[in-house]
Amino acid sequence: MAVVIDTLKSDPRKQDEARPRHPEKAHKPDQPIARKPDWIRVKAPGSKGWAETNAIVKANKLVTVCEEAGCPNMGECWEKKHATFMIMGDTCTRACAFCNVKTGLPAPLDAAEPAHIGEATAKLGLSHVVVTSVDRDDLDDGGAAHFGAVIAAIRAASPATTIEILTPDFLRKPGALERVVAAKPDVFNHNLETVPSNYLTVRPGARYFHSLRLLQKVKELDPDIFTKSGIMLGLGEERNEVLQLMDDLRSAEVDFLTIGQYLQPTRKHHPVKDFIPPEQFKAYESIAYAKGFHLVSSSPLTRSSHHAGEDFERLRARRRASRG
Repeated sequence: MAVVIDTLKSDPRKQDEARPRHPEKAHKPDQPIARKPDWIRVKAPGSKGWAETNAIVKANKLVTVCEEAGCPNMGECWEKKHATFMIMGDTCTRACAFCNVKTGLPAPLDAAEPAHIGEATAKLGLSHVVVTSVDRDDLDDGGAAHFGAVIAAIRAASPATTIEILTPDFLRKPGALERVVAAKPDVFNHNLETVPSNYLTVRPGARYFHSLRLLQKVKELDPDIFTKSGIMLGLGEERNEVLQLMDDLRSAEVDFLTIGQYLQPTRKHHPVKDFIPPEQFKAYESIAYAKGFHLVSSSPLTRSSHHAGEDFERLRARRRASRG
């Protein structure tokens, strides 16, 4: 079982409950929301398993990244009692044009959070856990030490659980990556999100080649850690740009690539330029395998943490097979 959960509440310093979720987007003109094609279908929440997961979340006063990011797979994952730990709060210091996580000034870190996550992992009996976070540009190390503490707490409470982290880019945070790698997660995921030509409009606070170098450096620091990255399609990228991005990731020795369809959260977010048909996703999957990725997940509804536990087992099996 893989679980992703945000254990922090709303910012207690927030006085105005009417404050926009995305203040930086509030004055932008509305963008049309295109009608989704027939091949993008998700299971509506409401099954017994979903209700049980929902009850656990509410009883423990948890906030899930599934809800915060508006993930289309929430109904399916919660039915299986899969969700994801999002640490360091629910407020991001970045303002990416595609993301539905709220932006603003985050609350201070919760020193008890690592222990709470370790306890929750053990209590739920998780075999694989995913830990992600908001960007914390306000912290000297971008939250690297906190990631390390969470990993250590999970190891102490549930030694058999494998750990996957989905990190920010630690831009201009010297030594931060080294601290996270030293904690020895099993999978280090950092998403490129889109092709470099889109960065100024889609991911303005990030730098494509910095993110690429981050993934490459993980392998240099610890070759045994699996590396993973993901992109969204439908943001106006060209086919040749996607293929070049694949080559860039393979040059950085990234093991696992995820490719999914971008879905516009609100009229204030970046519009969907194209809905990519399933057969094109399959074609990209075949090309990515041919380029040497150990594992590829490519479909309209693919997301970074979707089926993370099952994918980790497949990834580990393929490494063993490749080493004979």
